[in-house]
Amino acid sequence: MSPTSVRLRRGALAAVLTGTLLAPLTAGAAPPAVPAAPAVDSPSPSASEPDVRSLSPDVARRLDASIRRVMREGDVPGVTVGIWTPGQESYVRSFGLADKATGRKMTPDLFTRIGSETKTFTVTALLQLVDQGKVGLDDPIGKYIDGVPNGDRITLRELAGMRSGLFNYSEDDDFFKALTADPRRSFTPRQLLDYSFRHPVLFEPGRKFSYCNTNLILLGLVVEQRSGQSLGDYLDEHVLGPAGMKDTSLPAGSEYPTPHAQGYTDQTADGKVEETADWNPSWGWAAGAMVSTLDDLHVWARTVATGVLPDGTRMVSAATQKQRLTTPPTPIPGVGYGLGIFDVQGWIGHNGSLPGYESLTIYLPATRTTVVVLLNTDIDIGRDEPSTLFGEAITEIISPRHVFNLPAAPAAR
Repeated sequence: MSPTSVRLRRGALAAVLTGTLLAPLTAGAAPPAVPAAPAVDSPSPSASEPDVRSLSPDVARRLDASIRRVMREGDVPGVTVGIWTPGQESYVRSFGLADKATGRKMTPDLFTRIGSETKTFTVTALLQLVDQGKVGLDDPIGKYIDGVPNGDRITLRELAGMRSGLFNYSEDDDFFKALTADPRRSFTPRQLLDYSFRHPVLFEPGRKFSYCNTNLILLGLVVEQRSGQSLGDYLDEHVLGPAGMKDTSLPAGSEYPTPHAQGYTDQTADGKVEETADWNPSWGWAAGAMVSTLDDLHVWARTVATGVLPDGTRMVSAATQKQRLTTPPTPIPGVGYGLGIFDVQGWIGHNGSLPGYESLTIYLPATRTTVVVLLNTDIDIGRDEPSTLFGEAITEIISPRHVFNLPAAPAAR
């Protein structure tokens, strides 16, 4: 199997755990849970050694140089970076090109596909239904969806925490062939599940961590069933609207608001680089099909990490948010994964990747710092995801005690 086909099948945790819609990352029985990430903002623990450096002109110049270095190393067409800490100057800058054919520059106002960051929204919807008593995290998925292998034993919690043992549909050979043969075709959630369910389960529920897009397709269907709304409509009314995120959406098909950057990928049948702006992301649906902007993701970073809306009311109850942020370790040192969210060296959030686009939205509770990175390629730099390398380069400068360092996950095939 070619390296290209392996990369397409990753999801966005190797894609970080390397943000691409992931070859399964498995280990032995999960170690005991690490302490939950802070559910509320807290002050920096050390005034003499701050967690986040002030964005002085010198720091801004270092960031510029480091971002440009990663771009050169990976031949990245364009990237936008936003860094915000209350009481400090913000850093919002775009580099490179949004479209190589026309020479149009990358700008901070562009819409972008956010891949597996979609998972944070789908799980938020699920947790709201938990708060409403419409579902229970420890309910078996078989209570809501028929035909799921081990459906009488896999819980909604295990689905959201990537510990279900189900096969990742995006690793199926026939799925890969269908997608790369016609990347503009539409997939239904049931078609995606069919690709997964033809395979035996990988392990008993709860025994291991294995990043799996199948899990989120199932949770999206649960949200629709228990809310009586389409997933897109539910998110608009109960998540995006209350957060004031007017430029974020779950497209029904290949629609893509303008202005947006052209995307560039080598995740194709022949490995050649192609443009992807008109590709259909329906194959990611509740796991990876959403569109957003820099400004909206700035809002979302703190909202999803704390469970608190910009107006100070709660998006998710404190008790449920605490469960979300209990992040048992994964096979990658320093990385924990809770309910649709990760903790990487103290940074809470998620990354995303699908052909042509990558994103990273993370929040450091100790100093209420947000970092958002948006780029218009998913082509690896060596064995690493470009969004990961940008995150590492940025945090090495602004938060040297909390460096977003994710080693590339080993390919399973």
